Amino acid sequence: MAVTICQGLGFVVSLIGIAGIIAATCMDQWSTQDLYNNPVTAVFNYQGLWRSCVRDSSGFTECRGYFTLLGLPAMLQAVRALMIVGIVLGAIGLLVSIFALKCIRIGSMEDSAKANMTLTSGIMFIVSGLCAIAGVSVFANMLVTNFWMSTANMYSSMGGMVQTIQTRYTFGAALFVGWVAGGLTLVGGVMMCIACRGLAPEETNYKAVSYHASGHSVAYKPGGFKASTGFGSNTKNKKIYDGGAHTEDEVQSYPSKHDYV
Repeated sequence: MAVTICQGLGFVVSLIGIAGIIAATCMDQWSTQDLYNNPVTAVFNYQGLWRSCVRDSSGFTECRGYFTLLGLPAMLQAVRALMIVGIVLGAIGLLVSIFALKCIRIGSMEDSAKANMTLTSGIMFIVSGLCAIAGVSVFANMLVTNFWMSTANMYSSMGGMVQTIQTRYTFGAALFVGWVAGGLTLVGGVMMCIACRGLAPEETNYKAVSYHASGHSVAYKPGGFKASTGFGSNTKNKKIYDGGAHTEDEVQSYPSKHDYV
């Protein structure tokens, strides 16, 4: 029961995480204009992975896509690739995990096959979450670098007077959505991997029984006697005396002097 709950919960968490990664990739608010010390507030700029938008004070928004591929920064293209890889791996992981759910029976699928599929989907979810977190983090690092470079260019060396006004960008809502979604996908993958251990059938250990044939030869030992043990109910204890070896049945078969009294 606990394995089923863990597997189902991991599937739901991963599903929410993959949906969040898709939403973050499609959002336009990856970077938003920093309005601090900006006298122009009638126009608000924000950018995404696929297009840049401008919104004026009246609420009208105009977006323009990036109609070039080679002209884009290499870091932006790397972020695109990481997010797309995360979405593809997450989608394949969801498809595999649906058939791996313990509550769903497909033909005569064994538990070992479901365990392998659960482990595979869990690994895919983990890699998908790592790709999303890495992509968002790379974009955030690029924003921080450009922000401080723009800030340094805004001030001259003469008394810190502002000479030019440059548009600076800060973190947008899509970055936080991507971080949370990547974390959820990663947690869901870990839960699927944990559930895999409970789905795997236990190995049956057969205890080997060794058979030892009872020997007929008896070793002589001077002084005292020795009782030997063996396997089975037909094994007879043997006594070793100083001068010969006799079994208990042989000792009892010879009459003693007390039998004639």
